[in-house]
Amino acid sequence: MTELKLAIKKHVPEKIWFSLIRIYNFTKLRALHDLYQIKKAPKKHEKALQIIRKKEKVKVAFFLIHESVWKYDVLYDLMLQHPRFEPQIFVCPAVNFGMENMLFEMDKSFDAFKKKGYNVIKTFDKVTGEYLDIKKTFAPDMVFFTNPYEGLQDYRYYTKQFSDILTCYVPYAIMTVNYDFIYNLKFHNLVWKIFSETPIHNKIAQKQKNKGRNNVLTGYPGFDLLLINKNPDSTVWKNNNSNLKKIIWAPHHAMEEWNKVANFLEYYDFFLELADKYSDKIQIAFKPHHLLRIKLEQEYWGKEKTDIYYNKWMDLPNGQCENGEYTDLFLTSDALIHDCGSFMAEYLVTGKPSLFMIRNESVMEHWNTFGEKAIAAHYQSRNKNQVIDFIENVILNENDWMKEERDNFLQSSLIPKNKPTASENILDYLESQIFK
Repeated sequence: MTELKLAIKKHVPEKIWFSLIRIYNFTKLRALHDLYQIKKAPKKHEKALQIIRKKEKVKVAFFLIHESVWKYDVLYDLMLQHPRFEPQIFVCPAVNFGMENMLFEMDKSFDAFKKKGYNVIKTFDKVTGEYLDIKKTFAPDMVFFTNPYEGLQDYRYYTKQFSDILTCYVPYAIMTVNYDFIYNLKFHNLVWKIFSETPIHNKIAQKQKNKGRNNVLTGYPGFDLLLINKNPDSTVWKNNNSNLKKIIWAPHHAMEEWNKVANFLEYYDFFLELADKYSDKIQIAFKPHHLLRIKLEQEYWGKEKTDIYYNKWMDLPNGQCENGEYTDLFLTSDALIHDCGSFMAEYLVTGKPSLFMIRNESVMEHWNTFGEKAIAAHYQSRNKNQVIDFIENVILNENDWMKEERDNFLQSSLIPKNKPTASENILDYLESQIFK
């Protein structure tokens, strides 16, 4: 149906096409069609489940888009070791910032996972321009998505194309804000199962159109590697001087969207100044959101200025730029400074101090119940002097007066209650549904 729409669109004048879309939305036909699909989804999933139960092997496709939001390492490894699961990773195209960025992200993710020893397949051939038909070449029984947003990933690898098989989702970040788009998109209502992070998130899911009936409380797989990795690799830090405190600065990309949470444009020079001022005391890993660079290139600075800035971090003797997997970076660091809601809980699992930079007070109005608890376990700053105070007193002088509060939050709200890892809880659930 999507291909048919795209074919028709090519032959319809743009004004007429947008008029048809407005009429479709105004008459509520889209909303009615969505509700119809949501109502049908459980029957489709039950039919798919009955088919899978008759199979000796279950083929599982993991759709990877951006390396930095992949949360399935432990689950994928568990399935590799399982006698009845056959997992396969597919790198799918991110199409929201043009072809050049799409190819860059695909190559980056593909190379990173190859380096880790994974069997990974690209879904786009840049020589032929053809997209892989996963249904024909792999015929998955189950798909795990890494992102819920339509329009970010190519339509061929979105949930609409896999409505007749079991589709699963683990949130790409543990959600801290109270926006509809993080839990109540059409995607969230159509997938077979969403594996919820905490009891709070499981309760929030009841606001979905389907009342959250497809949510299963398992804990958050994004914590798993942080919890089980007892020997992290400290060589991820460029400077091996043990006297330098290791700080991660992780700026978000939303400088104008939503509640304008990102401080980057006000602080980008300031952090370079901090690296220089405390060059004998700290080193900083610049860990930007993966969308920040492309936004700077296309909307704010242009490519030349963006490249110059990123290269400054790579050239600093006590600085570096990180844009991939970050488990070892987190575990071997001393502190995090950020404005990313997605890192709020994840970093707290390390037990180390974290500073959340508040750009304006409206940011504080949009937390969900979990977000309110997470921000309360953070140090906070609203100006540059407070950032300096955090570095000097909490990090350098080790006056970490919020440690007990963080530890209480970790034990009460973040650690899985059943198995040692959320991934084991997910696998147990899948076994109970498929192999019972």
